Amino acid sequence: MKRILIINGPNLNLLGKREPEVYGTLTFEAYFETLKSKFPDFSLEYYQSNVEGLLIDKIHEVGFTFDGIIINAGAYTHTSIAIADAIRAVKAPVIEVHISNVYSREEFRHHSYLSAACKACVVGFGLDSYRLALESFR
Repeated sequence: MKRILIINGPNLNLLGKREPEVYGTLTFEAYFETLKSKFPDFSLEYYQSNVEGLLIDKIHEVGFTFDGIIINAGAYTHTSIAIADAIRAVKAPVIEVHISNVYSREEFRHHSYLSAACKACVVGFGLDSYRLALESFR
C-alpha cells in the first residue's frame, strides 16, 4: 500500500470559509474523506500548517519513508526557497498542487519556487487538483 502525504500550507485551514468564489465551500477535511474513499489502495495522511518551518520539518520527516508527497504550499509557493530546498533534499516524489489557476490571478502568483523541484504540477482544477495528483501515484 502506497503511503502518500498531502501537505497544505498557510490559510488552507480556512477552506470552506475563505474566498468561496475562488476556493469553494467545502472544507479540506471533508474533501480528504472523499479522497480516502476514492483511493482505498493508498494510505493517505494529511498535514496542514501556517508555519514555513513546520512544513519543512514535515517534508524532512516523511520524505525518505513515504511513497509520495502532494503539497499546496499556498503563498509560500511564491516566496520559499527553503521549501524548494527541502523538496530537493528528500527521495519521495513531490507534486505541487493549486486549487485555483494561479496564472489567471495576480502576477506575483505566476512564479513558483517549488515547481522546478517537483515531479509535476496540477493547477486550477479546484479541490479535484488533489485527486489528479493522487492518480499519478497509481
